[in-house]
Amino acid sequence: MKLYYSPGACSLSPHIALLEAGLPYDLVKVDLKAKKLENGDDFLGINPKGQVPTLVLDSGEVVTEGPVIVQMIADKVSGKNLAPARDSAERYKLQEWLTYINSEVHKNFGPMFSPVLADDAKAFFKDRVMGKFKYLDGALAGNDYLMGKQFTVADGYLFTMLSWAERMKFDLAALPNLLAYKARVGARPAVQAALTKEGLMKAAA
Repeated sequence: MKLYYSPGACSLSPHIALLEAGLPYDLVKVDLKAKKLENGDDFLGINPKGQVPTLVLDSGEVVTEGPVIVQMIADKVSGKNLAPARDSAERYKLQEWLTYINSEVHKNFGPMFSPVLADDAKAFFKDRVMGKFKYLDGALAGNDYLMGKQFTVADGYLFTMLSWAERMKFDLAALPNLLAYKARVGARPAVQAALTKEGLMKAAA
């Protein structure tokens, strides 16, 4: 498999999932502005959407959209419990979390990366994301992970969003459950390995 990624982008989520799954993969870096690969090839020829993450399976099939990719990865190693069993009530709960992170958190972050959006508009979206984080802080009370005691692919996605919040200087001091959760997920070896491979964290000496 090949994961097309950009360092620290939302492709960090499936990168974490691949490492948690222990599946073999190749990393291919994408320049999202130029829509080019490091070797100069046109990324749009692989994914016409021009977005990461993009996963190319060994069969040549191209899979896009993060929440779909991470579930596919989880299903390849069902014994690792990165996602509940298909058709189970717990699986639909996982999909609920993935959808919430995707539509309510991720999509409200997008405008804050815009170089042309005014600061007051960015502040509006920041307030919206903070509201979502407050909800998540409450949902995490008494839980190690979004699904309870078991780490799932939804946690890799939320961790990615929390890393964006850190980059953008969000003040999460009033959200202790969320801060403890970020530290807990961030301490996982697979998460540290993904950050190191993407150049976001120095390798341990």
